[in-house]
Amino acid sequence: EQGGGVSPLGPAPPMWYHRDLSRAAAEELLARAGRDGSFLVRDSESVNGAYALCVLFQKHVHTYRILPDDEGFLAVQTSQGVQPKRFKTLPELVSLYLNPSQGLVTTLLFPVEREEMAVSDDRDYSDGEDEKPPLPPRSASTSTSPGPETPTESSPAANGLSTISHDYLKGSYALDLEAVKQGASSLPHLNKTLVSSCKRLNGEVDKVLCGLEILSKVFDQQSAFMVSKMIQQSVNQGGDQELENLVTKLAILKDLLSSIEKKALKALQDMSLSSPCSPPPFSMRHSKAIPVQAFEVKLDVYLAELTKIGKSQKYTLSVDVEGGRLVVMKKVKDNQEDWTTFTHDKIRQLIKSQRVQNKLGIVFEKEKDKSQRKDFVFASAKKREAFCQLLQLMKNKHSNQDEPDMISIFIGTWNMGSVPAPKSVASWMLCRGLGKTLDEMAVTIPHDLYVFGSQENSVCDREWVESLRVALKEQTELDYKPIAIQTLWNIKLAVLVKPEHENRISHVGMSSVKTGIANTLGNKGAVGVSFMFNGTSFGFVNCHLTSGNEKIGRRNQNYLDILRLLSLGDKQLSSFDISLRFTHLFWLGDLNYRLDMDIQEILNYINRKEFEPLLKVDQLNLEREKNKVFLRFAEEEISFPPTYRYERGSRDTYVWQKQKATGMRTNVPSWCDRILWKSYPETHIVCNSYGCTDDIVTSDHSPVFATFEVGVTSQFVSKKGLPKSSEQAYIEFECIEAIVKTASRTKFFIEFYSTCLEEFKKSYENDTQNSDNINFLRVGWSNKQLTTLKPLLSEIEYLQDQHLLLTVKSVDGYESYGECVLALKSMIGSTAQQFHTYLSHRGEETGNIRGSMRVRVPSERMGTRERLYEWISVDKDETGGPRGRSSVVSRTGHEYVKSLGELGKVSEEAERSSKEETAARYSEKYYLQENVAIFLILCFLFLGRPKQDGPDGGDSISKNSFNNPAYYILEGVPNQSAAAISPELLPSPTSSNPPAAKVNPPSAGVRTKPPAAPSGPLHLRRAAAGPPARTITEEGSSEDDGGAGSTLNRPPPDFPPPPLPKGALEMVTEAPFNKPRPLYPDLAEVRIPPAAPAGPLALGEGFRRGGGMALDDQSCSVLQMAKTLSESEFSGQPPPRAPSAPPPLRGQPMGAGLDACRTFPPRNPITESIAEDMPEEALWGSSSSSLSVGESSVGEWLQRLGLEKYERGLLHNGWDDLEFLSDITEEDLEEAGVLDPAHKQILLESLRQQQK
Repeated sequence: EQGGGVSPLGPAPPMWYHRDLSRAAAEELLARAGRDGSFLVRDSESVNGAYALCVLFQKHVHTYRILPDDEGFLAVQTSQGVQPKRFKTLPELVSLYLNPSQGLVTTLLFPVEREEMAVSDDRDYSDGEDEKPPLPPRSASTSTSPGPETPTESSPAANGLSTISHDYLKGSYALDLEAVKQGASSLPHLNKTLVSSCKRLNGEVDKVLCGLEILSKVFDQQSAFMVSKMIQQSVNQGGDQELENLVTKLAILKDLLSSIEKKALKALQDMSLSSPCSPPPFSMRHSKAIPVQAFEVKLDVYLAELTKIGKSQKYTLSVDVEGGRLVVMKKVKDNQEDWTTFTHDKIRQLIKSQRVQNKLGIVFEKEKDKSQRKDFVFASAKKREAFCQLLQLMKNKHSNQDEPDMISIFIGTWNMGSVPAPKSVASWMLCRGLGKTLDEMAVTIPHDLYVFGSQENSVCDREWVESLRVALKEQTELDYKPIAIQTLWNIKLAVLVKPEHENRISHVGMSSVKTGIANTLGNKGAVGVSFMFNGTSFGFVNCHLTSGNEKIGRRNQNYLDILRLLSLGDKQLSSFDISLRFTHLFWLGDLNYRLDMDIQEILNYINRKEFEPLLKVDQLNLEREKNKVFLRFAEEEISFPPTYRYERGSRDTYVWQKQKATGMRTNVPSWCDRILWKSYPETHIVCNSYGCTDDIVTSDHSPVFATFEVGVTSQFVSKKGLPKSSEQAYIEFECIEAIVKTASRTKFFIEFYSTCLEEFKKSYENDTQNSDNINFLRVGWSNKQLTTLKPLLSEIEYLQDQHLLLTVKSVDGYESYGECVLALKSMIGSTAQQFHTYLSHRGEETGNIRGSMRVRVPSERMGTRERLYEWISVDKDETGGPRGRSSVVSRTGHEYVKSLGELGKVSEEAERSSKEETAARYSEKYYLQENVAIFLILCFLFLGRPKQDGPDGGDSISKNSFNNPAYYILEGVPNQSAAAISPELLPSPTSSNPPAAKVNPPSAGVRTKPPAAPSGPLHLRRAAAGPPARTITEEGSSEDDGGAGSTLNRPPPDFPPPPLPKGALEMVTEAPFNKPRPLYPDLAEVRIPPAAPAGPLALGEGFRRGGGMALDDQSCSVLQMAKTLSESEFSGQPPPRAPSAPPPLRGQPMGAGLDACRTFPPRNPITESIAEDMPEEALWGSSSSSLSVGESSVGEWLQRLGLEKYERGLLHNGWDDLEFLSDITEEDLEEAGVLDPAHKQILLESLRQQQK
């Protein structure tokens, strides 16, 4: 919100007024000021036009709302019954509270002034040939429906009219007035003004008349003669007659336009009578039929069956989409063929092999209630995917459902370089080129939605949309309907839909945000479109961010501004940024993030087609890992070369140097053009392709494409009508607990939003509140403080598609401190289920929240059906781990919030696994959580070998009656569930003695980065918090398990933990735990029914203090500082060390490692192994350290240098560990308040010396 008008601020905004500064940033500024009575005023985040007065007192921030009344007077919000003091301006109000005893917690003493942003004179223009930003297009936007903002951008002097009118009223008007007083009957100066103003219009009218003259000659000679004569007369006229002539021309133009259509129609009717019948127009035809597609496959048989059959048999699978049939044909002797036909309703399920990427199981219905499964091996994984898509299309086409369960979406982004597109862009629309592309059999299948984002697009809107429609018609023979086109200067976003879906689209919204120079120019910025497809909400954002290799910070800020200011979606959800307003949000465009590497190295890697090292230095990946941008977004693996900056006319050469007025500019080849997405938990979305074209060469960027398979919900209509009171479903909460990043100590309440609720609901104030850290607050709500929610409909089929949005708001300012989304699907059942997820606000992680809830559905409303996207699953019977590049399919959302009750029942076989199998599970390459691994090692070291539990140890947790937990876990491994599953719950591996990991410890003193070897590149490293969309390469790994292992043999998407050190594996083999442990060790005190497994072994105070894991500053969430909160009250363990206590060094004996990162889900993937991160001696208690700092804390080190005044700033910015200081830069020091160049030099030199 852009709260706060100009008038209440006085003649000039005071320096303590910080405009639309965020609440979190205000708290940081006050903490940096550090003195009681420090204050600032910012715009309120909750009320437009209101302000928030923030005051620091005893290290806590107190917020007071300043509200305007009906008369425009300002007053601080007071308790009920207290008469407020009113003021005309904000400075007057603040001046009163500069005096003592005015009712605030303290007197306002020290104003915290805003940091004025220096206006950079470096040009943020296109990286193309232009030295100045392109002007906005002349044509107005042809938006299909009105949006929140008008997309046309016209400056006051765009056509000269405003300036000329202003000049007349300021000067010439007086001369005309004087002439009238003297008896004049004309206004010469006004006439002159109008003639000047209409000069451009005159030219435009002449152009239109010339065009109509040609058209008239075809249909009506007489009209053509009149037009020619009129144009000829107007050539020599001017002066006083010019304006009159223009009016005459406009009148003739009006008559021509109204009559020409009638004359043309008559001429065509006359022609049709004398000519034979013509074929129906192109647009009247139906879409072209999909031909029968044949796939050559082999039957996959087991070794025992090979002896009977002799050898693997060849089959042909023919898919007849139009006829709804699958023909399975077997070649037998003497060229004879044996074939069987299955109709679409007899194909029960497709089961994709997780380990063998080109293998597919098909379950056929043979007789009533009997089925048969056959496994086929395709020529390639791409062929298998094409086959699955065709069968899904066939199922959908012949389904008896009125509404679709699933749609396919094409998304394209292209920086056109201010040059019109070539005649054909077919390769873009058909996803042909480089990277992950579709099989030729699948490219011709039309998508349901096409979304085209373009930047530096100089083509006018109408022409651009028409060219896209024509191109789509050529490829699909369908007449796609444009539902929206939104433009900001040359940034355009066009959405077209299949004609059959046109009526399923509703609530179309559009918006734009400028982020160009001073946020006023539209040469950079974003456009957005949102709509509902039946019951599913979609958002699309196309952006063009700041260019330049070094301008990472500006790009990050561009993103945050767009996230906050783009006005899309349901207006009731204004408390939530756009990343939480939609079931699926897609973000595309020229993001302009570059590669941080020497140009020659980049070119060498590209020539060798080695993209992994480049992706590790991709600025967007690095910023996502730090959680600076695109929090919890996903991106498919990049397997195509950088799309910028090519030589125009070719795709063989990158042009990376350009001479500019300011000198030589370097633009290294980079993946500027990207497509990311973010979806609600437990929704279905799969990215089937992500690549770029290699034959469209008009721009210095290559077009990028992606296609998605997305589950959608229909507008549900209850067959039983509205529920009676006895049939009402309820959403009940037992308790909720949140950790919020804030220095405030106010009270909080929760607001609940959902499409299944008639209106939003509020909880009461929290009834528990405490904190062990000044920057974090833990708040809790018991059952009596939480509202029971009543959904509009009670059918389980309806409720399992619904989501609940929560926002934690303060009582003092009604501002949000964090938002999240929960899926109701996992919460349905008779017993309470636990949830645990992160909170975010304005694109930043601000805490986490967890609790216990259930969705109670009456038995009369329990009927459900299988969705089309549930028809394909992943083979749960395979025990081998994936080999080679295994594309991990995510059928759920990227931020999966799974109930612990379900996870407890993932695999019943696991509870009966033997000692050897348990040991083998511990030695798998990707252990599910590194704190569990370290915990096991240390239990053995410090507590001795534990007692062996029986095979059935641990209480079972009841699962939901309508869900198959194994299905959810194996169907693409949802993030949070995978990260949380204890190893006992996984299927047993077949191998009990895999080779131990061979890890070479890094040399002392060197802070290692994640290596590409020996364990192969981990693509999930850069999927900061997205779904498991990236792949894992295991070939050539020194830790290869020989193909044997769990079905979940891959790292959990949010937190890939390291392999165990070599020595640890041998010890763990002797100390197996069969009894399940809790999935969250720190949830013991949350009031949950006692069905959860037993807690971990209690560790002593000294034992818990060890910090064996040395994580880098990008590895944990904002709650790393609040780890003490998660350890004491949360788990009932002995209190941890105080926040000010020195962190343990690497050389100290290794501790539990449980306080490395207590946040769930953790913010970033960590690929370093324990042994990679520490020398082997350090692991086992050696006194050496890789950074041999003599001091035990940052404070002692600064004291030795005589610079202890900087301790507060460094600690506040997260530099609280001596291990991390070797990575600190000058910029980091400046952010921490070290502005003196001499002091910076002293600190950096000291660190360099210690490293040596």
